[in-house]
Order: sequence, then C-alpha cells, then structure tokens
Amino acid sequence: MAAKKTAKTLKITLVKSTIGAIPKHRATVEALGLRKLNKTVELPDNDAVRGMIQQVRHLVKVEEA
Repeated sequence: MAAKKTAKTLKITLVKSTIGAIPKHRATVEALGLRKLNKTVELPDNDAVRGMIQQVRHLVKVEEA
C-alpha cells in the first residue's frame, strides 16, 4: 500500500479587522479567503501565499497545519 503524502498547508486566521486598512491589504485578506474576524482557512504553503501573508502579517495569525 502506498503511503499518502500530505501537502504542507498553513492555517491562517484573521485576528484584526480590515476596517481602516489600506485597500490593497483589504483586497489581499479577501483573496486569502478570509471574510470575517477569527475565521480560519487552510491554504497550501507556497511562495504566492507566503507573499500575501507577508503583506498583511499585522492582521493575521499563521500556524503550520
């Protein structure tokens, strides 16, 4: 039986409101799939997602899943 490889994922949680954030950051948070405060999404750990997280690091909390 072949072992399943689990792709590395990141758990991203919106911990600070986007009210008052610059529009580019607001759009980035929405593109990550975060719509409401304290909601979490799991996304693949790749350069594109890492770059988006880096841009809004003051609004989100990131954990490795």
